Amino acid sequence: KVLILDEPANGLDPAGIHWMRQLLREYANRGGTVMLSSHLLHEIQIIADDLIVIGHGRIVASGTKDELLKTAGSRVRARDQVALLEALKGAGLEAIVASDAVTSPASPEEVGLAAAKAGVPLLELREADGAGLEAMFLQLTAEDQRDLIATEGVQS
Repeated sequence: KVLILDEPANGLDPAGIHWMRQLLREYANRGGTVMLSSHLLHEIQIIADDLIVIGHGRIVASGTKDELLKTAGSRVRARDQVALLEALKGAGLEAIVASDAVTSPASPEEVGLAAAKAGVPLLELREADGAGLEAMFLQLTAEDQRDLIATEGVQS
């Protein structure tokens, strides 16, 4: 049996969202398949086991949530974001400013090494998670560099 839903959490209050999560998980645990589309990537992070990312009408990535998040790279914060971006760029690493942090497709080890070599003290360095899912989605679905800059902010 397959259950197909489009934006199932849209318009629900927190209690309704919690109920929806439980309903979908129980359905899947009983052997059902749940297919859903949503722009609420945090909700996808919580309830999905496998993901298919569609951009501009084509599949751009698919796999387990863990597999795709491993490719999401790193999330890093520093007091001096400009110096951090310059350090990563100087090391040949891509970096994107996303809200209060910088995300990079590079591993935490690569990012940490680049920051250390440049003398940039870090406040946080970890593997990307749900925020990484959003950054990964934007990177995978951007048609060109201009789209990526427009959707994410500053690209380095």
